This record gives sequence, structure tokens and C-alpha cells, in this order.
Amino acid sequence: MGQLTTSSDDHPSPRGTTRSAAESSDPEIITPIHRHGAEMWRVARDSGTLDLNTSYAYLLLARDFARTSRIAVHDGAVVGFVIGYLRPTDPNCLFIWQIAVDESMRGRQVARRMLDALLGDLPHVRTLETTITEDNAASQRLFASFAERHGAEHRIEPLFEETDFPDAGHGAELLHVIGELHAGS
Repeated sequence: MGQLTTSSDDHPSPRGTTRSAAESSDPEIITPIHRHGAEMWRVARDSGTLDLNTSYAYLLLARDFARTSRIAVHDGAVVGFVIGYLRPTDPNCLFIWQIAVDESMRGRQVARRMLDALLGDLPHVRTLETTITEDNAASQRLFASFAERHGAEHRIEPLFEETDFPDAGHGAELLHVIGELHAGS
């Protein structure tokens, strides 16, 4: 459905750097409502790497998939989001469709915090899936570290080939499967 982008978000800032008081406050991780969809669209657009859906789609996703999505809010603005859904054929499997963090918040583990908060609110989820293109090293690191943190197996297998996409230039999407996840992990 969409490419993921984290831009190395799961790695902390280099040692020796100092942050101002405004920079040191962590964004709040909350459940979106439909009004957040417009800002989620902006974060996706500004990422430069996500498959950008229409603004209408983000409004609907924020409304209809709020239970399986989270946003990061800092100073009243959405600075990150994760959109997921429970697989219709396996309600214990959470598929992460898109995840993005605003450039101003990258390097502060916002993506990691959103994923962990979402999983913590869905204790019945045993498997997490996502697709990532081969050239998206930041997302590969994010989900590999997620699996390690949760003591889960992480396997990668082909899903959608480049030729499956009707629009030229879309890379193959590899399926990342992380499980068995346990409640409270």
C-alpha cells in the first residue's frame, strides 16, 4: 500500500550534542481523530519518499483506522504518524501501512515510540507485518530493532514485485513479518 520512511528515526542523536528546552520535550503519542488527517497528509507529502495518498484518504484513515494508528504531536502540530490495520483474515496480525516522522523530529526515536505505544494498546496482536522497499534502509533498521526489542522472530519474503505496480518506478515491496509477539512485550 505504501512505502515507509523513518530517516534513521530509530537512532538517537549523536553524543555530545545538546538540545534546547523546546527540542528536548518529547512529542505526545495519541490516537488520531479525523481532523488530524490533513496534518498526516502534510507529513507524508513532506517526507519525499512515501507513496502520497489523497488528503481525503488520510482523513478517512485517521477516522476509520484510529484504533490501529497513532500520531505524535509536538507544540500542537502532528509531527509523525503510523497507520495500521488488523488483517481481515487474521485479526491478531497488525499490518503497518505507513509510518513517517517530520524532519524536525527525526533522530528522536519518535517512530519507535509510536510503534511501541500502538502495540501496547493492542495486546491481542501476535504478528506485525509491513512492506519495505530494498532501498529503505531506515525502515529496515526500525523494524529489525522492533523485532529485537520485543524478542520476536523477523523474517523477510517477497510480496509485490516491481512489475506488479502499474506506475513506473515503484520498487518491489518486501514483506517483513515479526512475531510471535506477546502481551506486554
